[in-house]
Amino acid sequence: MFGLTDVDGDDRGEIKLYAISTCVWCKRTKALLEHLGVRYSYIFVDQLDRETRTEVENEVTKWNPRCSFPTMVIENRKCIVGFQEEEIKEALGHAR
Repeated sequence: MFGLTDVDGDDRGEIKLYAISTCVWCKRTKALLEHLGVRYSYIFVDQLDRETRTEVENEVTKWNPRCSFPTMVIENRKCIVGFQEEEIKEALGHAR
């Protein structure tokens, strides 16, 4: 879907990260997911052609009306907007 890139790891359900390639908070969110060792998919919205970008932004807006980044969708049931380290850890079963 939309050319998502898959990152291998422990299966914690379907995790999609919508990000901007130059965004420091997006980079920190990706780094956290990799540190946690979970499987996820991501897409850099800013690197898409205009038509695909519009399609992806429409998808993001369903979860995050502000269409800000990073936006992470877990199992099509939970959305986390921004770099929210503790909330991400808790949602993925890595709470302290």
